[in-house]
Amino acid sequence: MANQTGSDPHLLASATVVVGVDGTPGADTALRWAAHYAARHRRALSIVLGIDLLGVTGVLGPYESGSPAVREAMRKRGRKLLADAQQTARSLEPGLRIATRLSMEKGSNLLVELSAAAFAVVLGVNRHAGALRHAGSTLFAVTAHAQSPVIVVRPDPDGTIPEVGPVVVGVDGSPVSEAAIAAAFAEASERRAELVAVHIWSDWDFGEFLGEPSPVQQPGVETVEEAILAERLAGYREKYPDVPVSHRIYMSNPADELWEWSKMAQLIVVGNRGRGGFLGMLLGSTAHSLVQNAQCPIMIVHPAPTS
Repeated sequence: MANQTGSDPHLLASATVVVGVDGTPGADTALRWAAHYAARHRRALSIVLGIDLLGVTGVLGPYESGSPAVREAMRKRGRKLLADAQQTARSLEPGLRIATRLSMEKGSNLLVELSAAAFAVVLGVNRHAGALRHAGSTLFAVTAHAQSPVIVVRPDPDGTIPEVGPVVVGVDGSPVSEAAIAAAFAEASERRAELVAVHIWSDWDFGEFLGEPSPVQQPGVETVEEAILAERLAGYREKYPDVPVSHRIYMSNPADELWEWSKMAQLIVVGNRGRGGFLGMLLGSTAHSLVQNAQCPIMIVHPAPTS
């Protein structure tokens, strides 16, 4: 177990909302969003900070960065960041149960580890130039390897986070898409919001490459895809009769269409890892693109582990 300090280890081990903080504006936005999200879902909040000593080796050198004085200074700063974050969360949601954890391991490793027992992991992104490159390794490592849903939060240009509008889910018919649908219905029900199911049919690209007529040119393809989508949603509509649902079928780039929806949605839900081969990479690239560019929070859902 990594060297760590924290509060209430039993709480940290339960299905809490985990949020990573590091003192940046983007992390502060994620903290505030995560506090409200945890309260809405009646979950405790775990605020965590992973200190990667390797990150300062290039500046201080391996000897200095590993010295007891430097380690203690980093711990002291980390404890202050966590205390401030806890105070902020408690001021927003006074009744919220909160635990904190400070670890000397890499932040992405810590978040992936905690995701195994988490309800969700929340991360923030700064909007200024270069911020994503700075935090990219953590974002993409966690979104790729976490076992719980990962929610990437970024504010609107005016600094707000949308709390109105539909919940939008990307559907491609894969097993991980099923997990995304389930999560999206639960979120829409909790928020009393409309659910928009977006299905982008892109297989025609491969038919055109082989010299075959694309389904876009074939009669009835949209009707067929609409029927397939309705079938995918039917069981969830019965489970969540309170959720109004609409369908959208597109014959274009998934990332582009979902990015357009992110301008008016309060949450976009997508799966990570779709159908095999090229189409699996297509969905992966969609999630990757939305993490970088979407205008609202993005929930990335992973498939349930197979036995």
